[in-house]
Amino acid sequence: MDQIYVVVDDLMQRNYIYTLSEPVGMNFHPEFKPELTPREMLELGVFGGKYMTDCIDEFPEEWFTNAKLCHERHVPELNHFGVNASKPLSYWRARGWIYHEDPRGWFQWYCRYFMGRRCADDARQIGRWKAMRRHSAQLRLNCVPGDLDCRRKQRQALLHWAYDSRKI
Repeated sequence: MDQIYVVVDDLMQRNYIYTLSEPVGMNFHPEFKPELTPREMLELGVFGGKYMTDCIDEFPEEWFTNAKLCHERHVPELNHFGVNASKPLSYWRARGWIYHEDPRGWFQWYCRYFMGRRCADDARQIGRWKAMRRHSAQLRLNCVPGDLDCRRKQRQALLHWAYDSRKI
């Protein structure tokens, strides 16, 4: 695959350039097996609809066609499970968990990874994704299968990390 360069110019990054070195949605690390694509996550409702509303030019238009978004503010009711399962970006920054190339955090990293970017932060982000599995185990232990009202905040948090708890 020929390398493709992406130039980012949004509210959080100006003239950031990255390279797509893999085909879209392919050649993921063997331990990284997200259950949802970024498009599916946006359509289901994540991050109160506020996440990346100024990044539409960076990603495929179809990701945003049916996305549940709100440009003005975070609206928990737009989340698939109708609850707020997010911490503010300031919380993540204060703990040093934000990689400088992805100032919005894990989901931005995932969107770019899905598009074919590979970077120095991949192993750390995949490790963080794998650590979220513990929440799936808690749903299996504490919820009747198919009861989507059980632990809605935990289910929404899993959705933010590309796990599909609707199957649990």
